[in-house]
Parts: sequence; structure tokens; C-alpha cells
Amino acid sequence: MKNPKNNWNQFSESQNIVIEGAKENNLKNISVTIPRDKLVVITGISGSGKSSLAFDTIYAEGQRRYMESFSAYARQFIGDIKRPDVESIDGLSPVIAIEQKTTSRSPRSTVGTITEIYDLLRLLYARVADAYSYETGELMVSYTTDQIAKLIIKEYKNQAINLLSPIVKGRKGHYRELFEKLAKQGYLKVRIDGEIYEIEKGLQTNRYQNHDIEVVIDRFKIDEKSYSDNRFKRSLDKALTTGKGAVIITDKNQKKIRLYSQHLTCPTTGISYKLPEPNLFSFNSPYGACAACNGLGETYSFDEEKIVPNKKASITKGAIFPLGKKKKNFIFNSIEELAKKMGEDITKPFQEHSNEFINALMFGNKNEIINSDIEFEGIIHYLNQLNEFNNTSENKWIKSYMRSSTCSVCNGGRLKKEAYHFKIDKKSIAEVATLDISELHLWLNALLDKFSKTKRKIAEEIIKETKKKVSFLLDVGLDYLHLNRTAKTLSGGESQRIRLATQIGSQLVGVLYILDEPSIGLHQRDNQRLITALKKLRDNGNSVIVVEHDKEIMEQADYIIDIGPKAGKFGGHVIDQGKLNELKNIESSTFQYLTGKKEISIPKRRKINTECIEIKGASGNNLKSVNLKIPIGNFTCVTGISGSGKSTLINETLYPI
Repeated sequence: MKNPKNNWNQFSESQNIVIEGAKENNLKNISVTIPRDKLVVITGISGSGKSSLAFDTIYAEGQRRYMESFSAYARQFIGDIKRPDVESIDGLSPVIAIEQKTTSRSPRSTVGTITEIYDLLRLLYARVADAYSYETGELMVSYTTDQIAKLIIKEYKNQAINLLSPIVKGRKGHYRELFEKLAKQGYLKVRIDGEIYEIEKGLQTNRYQNHDIEVVIDRFKIDEKSYSDNRFKRSLDKALTTGKGAVIITDKNQKKIRLYSQHLTCPTTGISYKLPEPNLFSFNSPYGACAACNGLGETYSFDEEKIVPNKKASITKGAIFPLGKKKKNFIFNSIEELAKKMGEDITKPFQEHSNEFINALMFGNKNEIINSDIEFEGIIHYLNQLNEFNNTSENKWIKSYMRSSTCSVCNGGRLKKEAYHFKIDKKSIAEVATLDISELHLWLNALLDKFSKTKRKIAEEIIKETKKKVSFLLDVGLDYLHLNRTAKTLSGGESQRIRLATQIGSQLVGVLYILDEPSIGLHQRDNQRLITALKKLRDNGNSVIVVEHDKEIMEQADYIIDIGPKAGKFGGHVIDQGKLNELKNIESSTFQYLTGKKEISIPKRRKINTECIEIKGASGNNLKSVNLKIPIGNFTCVTGISGSGKSTLINETLYPI
């Protein structure tokens, strides 16, 4: 029988991650014990070795062990797996790193797609949204075969009716072959543009006009017994099959006409939609994306200012930037011929050319035939061809001469026309995507009460899961983000907190999470929400290691490891470790500043310069026509809560200028 004491020691050791002899980068053969299932902060001055311990040692070893679990066949596609410079790590759980980096550079990736909230909304809209006609705005309706039969009997009781199947709607053609085919199938009559005709040999329509054509399936006298009449049922089934789910009923004199459909149909115009699927609401699917912008929400066109940035230069000296200086090739030969025919000298500054010549140069001139009867189609046409046929790297070069603008077809919503006309609570999915996270949370909370009993039952579970994901974003202080915000515009801190919220929502247990300064870019107002999220991750049964400098996070951590004492080759040692009240090494910069033994003195303010950089009407992203003056020669701080527009104002407005 084993010694109980030894059993306890074995259990006790499993409560820690034990690292021996870590020498990665500037680490000085350190050994450290990290408690499991705790919120642990690794701190120290910049360059001291915090990330070397957390990411290059602990995370790298976790990844290596995971890769080693693959078969030899799978590992050959991964390549060599670098082992971190460490003697041993015991008690290591599966590791997930959440670093400070933008999630995706793809213009198709948004906050909604990253968090999968948009995927849940697509499912919700496909299941319970109401459809409206894009022509009249009326609520569209669909019926089962049984419902259609009952409606016909109710509407046309004791009347003679024509049962028709629509086969052509608003299309040009003579349709002679169609009528011949119908005659061979045994049909006797058709209705063409509202008039009923016998199908006779040679019957055809005016090929240059739009026509509506229906085939007459049967004629009845409707009474109480029609519902159980087999002939009525068979004919109705045949009419719906021939009409691809639609049937038209007229009375004997064609005064009373009704369209019934198994599809979603406008009762006035007869336009119909297919029953929606989730991919109708996906801008990353050909089925749902706006055809004009391919689901990007913006279109690109060549900008003459970028093509000719220096109008003082001549064409021969490279005024047309994408073409460079004059050389012997087809495009320059064509330009020379065009200039010669229009009496222009391409050695003089570009700004001195006539508007007529510049227009012909850019867009072509069909009136000027050059190069042995070859028509010059213009520089922009030439660049468009390059953009269409060349590879990705060349496309990137060509796009530097283009400007983007909001797609005029979808108004930036990315979806095709039909998707905007499926609504819940009078909102399309594109409108819901413009709500910020806090507004979305309120909307979801009130939504179930607005549904019928049937729809409530369908939507309940979807809304429950959506609210969970939204709540996790609120917990990490991202209430200001919109679902349609593109991933490439997110800061590293915002991307990290989105991934943190996703991990909280995954409900994983027994995982080691490593985070890289999650407080960066977060206003002090939201710090406690971040700490609460980190603790929630820990309380789910996980270990959380945070590389961090923030005082508030360190004060609420379960354990602190201080790396130092200085940066680079003078760092890499464990200076102190333990709970906050256990830190005692006076050589630790962290300890000295946490205890108030050292402070950063506030320097004397310099006199504000009257000369300044002035910005007027900045309106990027969420900026509301901001006017700003920044004094020259002074140290200026731009602050505000997370998501207020600081980076948009400085990084995306001032810096590009």
C-alpha cells in the first residue's frame, strides 16, 4: 500500500505548473512554479523577459506537445516543431494564447462574423422573419396546397372558375415552340396578357413585347363538395406543379383574379421570393451577396488624382504614375499617336494639356483612330484590364491608384435586394448589424414578447444563444462596437478582448489561457469589467496567465511573478513572486511602484504653442464632423473611453494626410 503522504504530495504538485531551467531568449535558466486554476500576472519592465516566459516558453511547449500528438503522417505537413529552450515543464494543460494582434485583414471579416453572432442572426432571420414586397412594401404570404384549396372554395363559392398555371412572367419572345409543346401535352387553352386563346397551329406572340402567359389547367363550378372532389384536388396539384408552386384563379368573366403561391408572394404584383435560407443573409455567399460590390459594401474606381499626383511633371517624365517614364511599349506609342493627332506636346507639364486631351487620355477617344486603325481606349481602361486579369500582388499595386466609395446598390449593407425585405420587428438584418452591442442586447431582450406563440417557440433557443455571446462582449467592455465593423479596423486590444469573450463563451474547462496585456487601449472606466471577465474565465475551471503592467489587474490577481531586474541581457531573472501582500524584494521596480516607494513625478508643463495643426470636419467611422487644433511643438495626449474615436481621428484621419 502506498504512503498516504506521498499521494498527497503527488496531488499537491499537480496543482502547479512547474518550469525548470527556462533559457529562451534572455531568460537566465530560471525555475518558477505557477499555481493552476488561478489568475496569475507576469509583470516586469519592458524587455525583461515576460513574453519569453509566457509565450516563447509555456505556450510554445504547449503547442509542441499538441503537435506531437498528431500522427507521423500529419506531422510531415507541419514541418519541424521547435522545442523551447527549457529543461522541463510539468503540470501543463492544453494552452490557448490570446495575443495583441488584429484578428483578420480580410474586408469580409466583421465583428459579427468573428464572434458568430451574425451567423445566429442569419439563422433567426431565416426562420422567423416576415417578408415584404420590394415593389409595394406589402407583407408577402405563402400557403400550403390545403390552404390554397380552402381559400379558392371560400373566395369563389358557387362560381365557375378557370384554374391557370403561370409559365411566363414579363418576358419577350414569340413563344411559338412553347405553344406547340403545350398542345402536344394535351392542353387546349392559354391566357396571354389577360386574354384566353385556343392553342391553334401557328399561335405566337409579338417577340418584341413583354408577355405574361398562363396555361389553362381546368375549369370548375365551385361548391361545398369541391374540397372532397378528387378531380379538383388532382387539377390543383397539377396546376401548382406546372406553375412551380403558383396558381392563378379567375372567374368566368375574368373580373375577379387571385394569385396563390406556395412561395412567399406579393398579393398585389405577384412577385415571389423563395423561402429564405441562412445564406440569403450572408454577404460571404454568392446567394446573398450584393452583385454590384460582391458583398464588400464598397466599390472601387480609379482616382485621377492618384494616377497623376504631380501635374507639374510631363508625361515623358512620369506624370502618369502607374506608367512611369517614357519607354518603348504599346501604351506609350498609343499616347504619342493620340497626342500627335490632337496637337499636344507630351514633354510639357501635364497641367498645361487641354481638358479634351486629358479626358481622351484617361477614358479614350473613339473619334481618334491610332496605330493602324486601333482605337485608343484610355489609361483607365488599360488599368482596369490589369486589375481584372493579373494576380493578387499586382492587384494590390493597382488598387493603390483606386478610391473606395460606398456601394450605391446596397448602400454599404453588402446584401442583395431581397435580403433587406425580410424583417423582424421592422428591422432588416443589415439594420440590426448597425446597432452597437449594448443596443443589440436591449433589442434581443425585448424581442420574444413581440412574436406569436409559434415563432416564439422557434426563436427562443436562437435568441438565448445570441444573448449569451452578446453578454460576453459587454463583459469585456466592447459595448460600443457594431456587428458590421470590419475586423481590419479593430485595434489589437479590441481583437484580443473579442477573442477573450469568445473563449468565455466556449465554456472550456481545464485550459491554460495566456493573454498579452489585455488592458491596452482600454479606458480605466472599463478596467473592472475586464477583470471580471478574466475571473470568470478562471472560475470556469481554467488557469489564466496575463502578461500585464496595469496596477488594478495586479492588485486583483491571485499570484504575481515579477521578471527583471532590467531589460535585455540585464533581465531574465525571477525577481519576486507570490500574492500581492507577499512581494518584498526591494530591488523590484514593480514592488517599489506598487507600494508607493517610487513615483513618476509630473514634469512642468510647457507653454502651449499658438501655431497648430487644424483639422476640420473629420467624419471617419464614428466621428461626428470633428474640428480639432493640435499645437505644434507640444506633447499632446488624445484620450477618451474605448471606442470613442481616438484612433480614427489620429491614425486614420491625420496620419494618412
